[in-house]
Formats: sequence, structure tokens, C-alpha cells
Amino acid sequence: MQIQINTDKTITRHAGLDEHVQSVVSNALNRFGEQITRVEVHLSDNLGQKSADGDNRCLMEARLTGLQPIAVSDHAATLHQAISGATDKLKRAVDSAFGKLHDHKRHADGAGVTSAAIAANGEE
Repeated sequence: MQIQINTDKTITRHAGLDEHVQSVVSNALNRFGEQITRVEVHLSDNLGQKSADGDNRCLMEARLTGLQPIAVSDHAATLHQAISGATDKLKRAVDSAFGKLHDHKRHADGAGVTSAAIAANGEE
């Protein structure tokens, strides 16, 4: 999984920030393996804009094998909180997308046959 980090002109990008983002995103999404090809992380500070959730924003977009990209964002008081919040949202969204795909494939293969249907056919 490739992790691409982008910042706007209000965020000073440095090695420590890159390492933090890489670590948080990798730890959260590593269980999906090769199913995620790339995660784009966009960091910004909306200084001057009034936001009830905080000035710092983290937008993440995951490119998934065989599915549409998934994008989430989080606003927080600190950049680290925004990164953590967006990572949690992305992990849940990716898990849900792959879970729905797995369920759809299972039902299409006939593995979703209920026990009531088996009993109705006299098979047990």
C-alpha cells in the first residue's frame, strides 16, 4: 500500500509528520493488504475559517482493488487528532465496503442459503 501525503501552504511538512501519518495509516489498514493500492492524505489548517470541530483538517482517500475510491475527512483542534479521526473513519468505511462485497459474493455463490430453506427442502 502506497501512502501519499499532501499539505497545503499552511502546514509545514517535515519527516516527523510524514512518519506519523505513515505509521498511523499503515497500522490501521495493514490487515487489508494488497486490497488497498494507495491512500492519499491531504492535510490543511483552515486558520481564519470558523469551524466548530476545529481548524485542522485531514482528508483521506483510499484506492481499493475492484471498488470505487473511499474518501473521509475529519476536523479537529490538532493535526494529530484530525489524522487519527480520519484514519478511524477510513478503517470503518473500508471494512464496511469489503464486508458488503464479501456478503454480495457469498450470496451470489449460494452460500447465503438459510437454515429454513434447507429444512424446507428436507436437507439437514
